[in-house]
Amino acid sequence: MTNPKQLINLITQSLNNLTTKHEMKILLKNAIYLNWQTLEFKHTNIIVDGNNVQFVDDSQIPQEKFDIIDCAGKIVTKSFVVGHHHAYSALARGMGAPKKNPTNFHEILKYVWWTLDKCLNKDMVEYSGLVTAMACAKSGATFAIDHHASPFAVKGSLDILSKAFDTVGVGHLLCYEISDRDGDKIAQEGLDETDAYLSKNQGLVGLHASFTLSDETLKKASDLMQKHKSGVHIHVAEDTYDQEHCIETYNSSVVERLNGFGMLNSSKSILVHCLHLSDRERELIGKSPCWVAQNTDSNLNNNVGYFDSTGLGKNLMLGTDGMHSDMLQSMKSAYFVGQNFDPMGPAQAYERLRNAHRYLASNGFNGDGDNNLVVLDYNSPTPINSGNVLGHLVYAINSTHIHDVISNGKVIVRNRKLTTVDEDIIHNESKKLAQYLWECMAK
Repeated sequence: MTNPKQLINLITQSLNNLTTKHEMKILLKNAIYLNWQTLEFKHTNIIVDGNNVQFVDDSQIPQEKFDIIDCAGKIVTKSFVVGHHHAYSALARGMGAPKKNPTNFHEILKYVWWTLDKCLNKDMVEYSGLVTAMACAKSGATFAIDHHASPFAVKGSLDILSKAFDTVGVGHLLCYEISDRDGDKIAQEGLDETDAYLSKNQGLVGLHASFTLSDETLKKASDLMQKHKSGVHIHVAEDTYDQEHCIETYNSSVVERLNGFGMLNSSKSILVHCLHLSDRERELIGKSPCWVAQNTDSNLNNNVGYFDSTGLGKNLMLGTDGMHSDMLQSMKSAYFVGQNFDPMGPAQAYERLRNAHRYLASNGFNGDGDNNLVVLDYNSPTPINSGNVLGHLVYAINSTHIHDVISNGKVIVRNRKLTTVDEDIIHNESKKLAQYLWECMAK
């Protein structure tokens, strides 16, 4: 097997040839710009110079060299954010059946995902990050909020993942999934990894779920949250098992337990799933500044229930839970599945898609500025305008229409191809690592 470090060096070396082009100002010429907030359209040229974005007509284009992207007939708008991801599951695609067929959600975790994460080594973490970031970019997402787990490769895992996302050019807000399920030593390693990473980087305090966390570990996590002025990123009531365990063990509901440790007090905290909640829990969340991340595709896959936003307030965003990296798909799933369980119109679905920008901006996180754009090659057979664009987004526009992507002022996808890394090299190596991972899981 080729040394992954050598491969990354090769990739980096090949990118040096592109440095000059990446440092040039970008000119998106003849664009149809869609303001992601007002939904107003305008024909314009867009100059992206690092963090600075200008809208100019033809007569205002400076006489200088640009990296030009011809956007004639194409729509340019703000790129997307994945509100909850699991890059660590990237090498699971196509893997065989588990050694025991799961009969409930707890067994899905035990025999699939907890078996997988125990087999991850540092090379697998790196390539999971690379292929996930690549998938994000090609789906128009230039930022991912990720929830990582690799219990036998904890130390340095967040730095590895961060470097992988940076290599592709995708912004990130990372955390390590702290849990007591693998014993005190690994739980402490998760706490230490979180402390070390947050001392140098923006990030969150990651927690698996209430039923795998002792009061002692929750207290330590809460202390870390306070120390780094951060929030928690935790799975909440994804399955009834989480609630049943909490009530039986702690005589408390999951949300009330987390609230007791002050974890709902931070506007940076993300509560993931939130399917099986009492009215009291919904009230606590709705009155708090924390956020809820909805993951419809994952809920369907695991057959754990359906999301209902009643009482949860307006701090709702969408994630993928590692199922994929396609936020347009997540919006469509939330909309269509929600017709029976959480009715909404296209405007509400779009608002949930875009709320992740509000989460990042309101909490001062970097990496999701105006210089993050996506070019859509969408030639509609019907008129498209401010009054009906939401219908086009929900019913028609999808990731196949992603043509070019600009992340933090740099072109990372051009004509549907990544510019920052060699996809073939990474995929060839990830296939080898995936095979090794699957063999480990089968033992």
